[in-house]
Amino acid sequence: MAKNITGVLLVNLGTPDSPSTPHVRKYLREFLMDGRVIDIPYLLRAMLVNGIIAPFRAPKSAKEYAKLWEDRGSPLKFYGLDVRDMLQEKLGAGYKVALGMRYQSPGIESALEELRAANVSRIVVVPLFPQYASATTGSVSQKVNSIVNQWQIIPSIAHINQFMDHPKFIEAFAANGRSMMARNDYDHVVFSYHGVPERHIKKGSVGNQCQLGTCCNAFHDRNRYCYRAQCFYTSRLLAKALGLKEDEYTTTFQSRLGKDPWIQPYTDEFLKTLPSMGKKRVLAFSPAFIADCLETTLEVGEEFKEEFLEAGGQVWDLVPSLNDSPLWVECLEDLVKKA
Repeated sequence: MAKNITGVLLVNLGTPDSPSTPHVRKYLREFLMDGRVIDIPYLLRAMLVNGIIAPFRAPKSAKEYAKLWEDRGSPLKFYGLDVRDMLQEKLGAGYKVALGMRYQSPGIESALEELRAANVSRIVVVPLFPQYASATTGSVSQKVNSIVNQWQIIPSIAHINQFMDHPKFIEAFAANGRSMMARNDYDHVVFSYHGVPERHIKKGSVGNQCQLGTCCNAFHDRNRYCYRAQCFYTSRLLAKALGLKEDEYTTTFQSRLGKDPWIQPYTDEFLKTLPSMGKKRVLAFSPAFIADCLETTLEVGEEFKEEFLEAGGQVWDLVPSLNDSPLWVECLEDLVKKA
């Protein structure tokens, strides 16, 4: 009797092959030329990315990546490889786990080839983004489908589109936060998520449901794929797990690019108002990221800290990402088995 093996494809955003300017430029070009990331006509996108963003931003970004780089390389990549191996051990011989990056290496195509070589009977695709967004999870699903559609034999495929409310995901992040809260007293907690342009939310709105306001204070079937609503929902679940009252935490958004409006409130603007409200000791979470990266370690952990202290704050601490947390791996195991 044929042995059925389930393939598991873990996918994160990606990272340059090195912190050198050429590698960073190559990464930025592939990333920003994705029509789901910058959703403007192709020719305009090509002119913007290749003529302005990549040439001028790459040298600066390369210096930032150099600060992040460790002996094993980029944390986003080596933690991904660690989690792949940990999950493989947990799932056992009936599964084959592969890691791919949406941009750069190891690529999604090579990871899928690993699964095809293992003769898997089905594939579970797990984009490593807790909340669904067109520019992240949607892009991964589109890329996977475009590759597999070229295969002669197409196995059944299950896509996990979001897991921001999985109990073990919430508990893994909350556990990291509790360990810091046990050592320090904080006046306020900030949950900072990667932002997206407002137009992305409106384009995905069901029946004009998303108004980018208080509608995100409830989470239901009509806004379940609204990225902003998902982030607010994640914050409420984390706040409950941490025992926080409503006035003890705030949800904000970071990393905006360009002049178009992005979802608000903006983290960098909000944090400057906290000291004047007597909230000078702040604990920050980045619950849109499962591994350390530029947006967590450097943007939230260093840049925002500097801005907060300049505004009169005293303490700005960042809760570590899930990285290779055993509870996080248990979350992935549960997601795969229930897919």
